[in-house]
Amino acid sequence: MLQNPSVGILNYDIMARFRRRTCIILLLFILFICSIMMALKTLRPDRAGFGDPFGLGLLPELQQRTVLLDSKQNSLNRAQGDTVTRASNLHSIAVNTMKASMSSVRKLEEELSSPNYNFHIFYYTWYGNPQFDGKYIHWNHPLLPHWDPKIANNYPKGRHNPPEDIGANFYPELGSYSSKDPTVIEAHMKQMRSASTGVIVLSWYPPGMADENGEPTDDLVPIVLDYAHKYNLKVTFHIEPYKDRDDRSMYHNVKYIIDKYGSHPAFYRHKTSTGRLLPMFYVYDSYVTIPEIWANLLTVSGSQSIRNTPYDALFIALLVEERHKHDIHRSGFDGMYTYFATNGFSYGSSHHNWASLKAFCDSNNLMFIPSVGPGYIDTSIRPWNNHNTRNRVNGKYYETAFSAALLVRPEIISITSFNEWHEGTQIEKAVPKRTGQVVYLDYKPHKPNVYLELTQKWSEKYRKEQEQWLMYKKFGRTQYTRFSSQPCVTLLRMLVMPTLVVRNKALYQRQYASRSFELGNICGYTLVAIVFSRKGVGG
Repeated sequence: MLQNPSVGILNYDIMARFRRRTCIILLLFILFICSIMMALKTLRPDRAGFGDPFGLGLLPELQQRTVLLDSKQNSLNRAQGDTVTRASNLHSIAVNTMKASMSSVRKLEEELSSPNYNFHIFYYTWYGNPQFDGKYIHWNHPLLPHWDPKIANNYPKGRHNPPEDIGANFYPELGSYSSKDPTVIEAHMKQMRSASTGVIVLSWYPPGMADENGEPTDDLVPIVLDYAHKYNLKVTFHIEPYKDRDDRSMYHNVKYIIDKYGSHPAFYRHKTSTGRLLPMFYVYDSYVTIPEIWANLLTVSGSQSIRNTPYDALFIALLVEERHKHDIHRSGFDGMYTYFATNGFSYGSSHHNWASLKAFCDSNNLMFIPSVGPGYIDTSIRPWNNHNTRNRVNGKYYETAFSAALLVRPEIISITSFNEWHEGTQIEKAVPKRTGQVVYLDYKPHKPNVYLELTQKWSEKYRKEQEQWLMYKKFGRTQYTRFSSQPCVTLLRMLVMPTLVVRNKALYQRQYASRSFELGNICGYTLVAIVFSRKGVGG
């Protein structure tokens, strides 16, 4: 029986309209998905400032891995705590003021934040007062003249007159203290531990040597190590630019430090990527010495080579200018740090340069250690230098520096400083003070310990960030973007993972582009499948 031609035409029109409607719905669906992707690119929860695990519960597979990682970390922390307790039981304390029961030590462990050995903080023991030193040291710092006599004539000269008039723009809660005072050293250790720092970078001159305004301080190293150990802190050394510092004297002094202090339980050793445990030395003003001299000490073929000897270590150079990075690499250093807490003062201290410096270090197997600080003001000793002042902005400057540091994912962050009072970079407790002629700056409206609390806050942020970095490194990008045979699961992963893994903006943009391409493929595959299936039905 012949079919009516009009019926065939009608069926064709119905199928054509159905296909058009299907295509329109699919296009709207694609636009909807694209709009979600654009929203995810620009928006995320306020609490997820650095990769808060928003949406992790939606991915059972990732949730299981995270729980596993957390349980492993907790086990490591418990093991570390047991080790510390056993070491404390065996440790013989040399100073009478350090004699305390183990119950009080355990109580301190419970009260204070756990140390973060990837947070290194610069510490100075050059202060003195009449009670312990027979005179004031460093608190009576002279006013340094400008190098241009015409400018220098416009500013006052002379020295500060402690205890009311000290060489600092802030005033310490402990007053014009002596670094030899055991109660001061213990108070400092407790403050640094409360800030969740882990490694003290101790300013160091060889025995019998000191800066031009100080006295020798090497005899204080043993008591600093003892108190650091009591608070489960580690100590490394910030080698200052002493007179005639060269490859030979550096070899001798590194040997001296390791031989004399290397067996102390508080002596810091860093675990390298190859599993070696090596001491670490920060070398201040390293650029003053030419690369050829450093290469004698720090390269395997050098005439004074320290490499592959019992005194081999990690040597970290100071980077000030951009060209220094090539000199540091040529010299044989193991890494670089930036020290100065003045964003924009030098190439190295400028936050926007840290990403390129980190990339250079990564490509040359070097460590990059950015230095963050709460602010900078040294007009109490350099009255002509107010253009380099960096206002603390009630802690915002400090937090901005931490934020910039975390963006480059460094293995270590250094903090300038715990107590460099002359340059106003201290996070040590400060109090309001007014004398007849001087009004000191303070931390108001916050408490004297506000910068310790901020450091502790960012130490915890760093720990969480580092867990995300390690997870990303372990599972890799392909683990999250691999095309799945279940389109809904793949789409869910692509929608949620940007908030889990990616903080760096440039990296986010690259990953977003990849996910957008994959999303287009998935939608394209779905569209083709539906059209061909409809053709089969209608044919």
